[in-house]
Amino acid sequence: MTKFNKILSLLILISMIVSCGKDKETNFTLKGSIKGLKKGVVYLQKDGDSTIIDLDSMTITGQPEFKLQTTIEEPILLYLKLFKNDGEEHYIPFFADKGVTTIKTSLNKFNYDAEINGSKQQDLLNEYTKVMSKFNDQNLSLIEANFLAQKENDSIAVDSLNKVSETLMKRKYSYTIQFALNHKDNMIAPYLALYEIPSANPIYIDSVYNGLTEDIKQSFYGKKLEEVIANRSSDE
Repeated sequence: MTKFNKILSLLILISMIVSCGKDKETNFTLKGSIKGLKKGVVYLQKDGDSTIIDLDSMTITGQPEFKLQTTIEEPILLYLKLFKNDGEEHYIPFFADKGVTTIKTSLNKFNYDAEINGSKQQDLLNEYTKVMSKFNDQNLSLIEANFLAQKENDSIAVDSLNKVSETLMKRKYSYTIQFALNHKDNMIAPYLALYEIPSANPIYIDSVYNGLTEDIKQSFYGKKLEEVIANRSSDE
């Protein structure tokens, strides 16, 4: 038996144990497929206090489809993890809400080919990341141009490119802040403030929090944002 088969057998056993002990009354289901995957294990995970927590798992042995389930209290970011014994981590983050979410992707481009459909929060995250990818593409082009300018000792071009890069970063932050402000009644707002612009001017972070509807302030990410602001204030 090869090393991979031994590992896979162990994971299958763990998966069966998890499945047997799993609460049958679940309110969230993740369905999907991974084109090209013949062998591996998929996990449904969430962030814990100091580690990643496995919520469900399924062994892939020929079939590309998978189904994972758990129970959630409110919309929250979860992860689809793929283990295929290649020494690398393969994760797809997504916003889950009660009901069904689908993820279709491929083995070769697990993260980049992911098509995610499900919650309202995920729809907004899709919209946001689509714009962010354009900013990131522009940033990569600037990095490449800056590298060439430095190689040619063109200080004027380097200074100019640095200014353009700073402007692009400001635009990126501005878009994120405005996106959060425009969706103050959705969990996406405090989430973006927490994880996409944590180093932004505190005035803008406060504006995002103060603009949240009351139910979003009482949500998981709303409370985390409130805690961050409170800790910052106590340090000042």
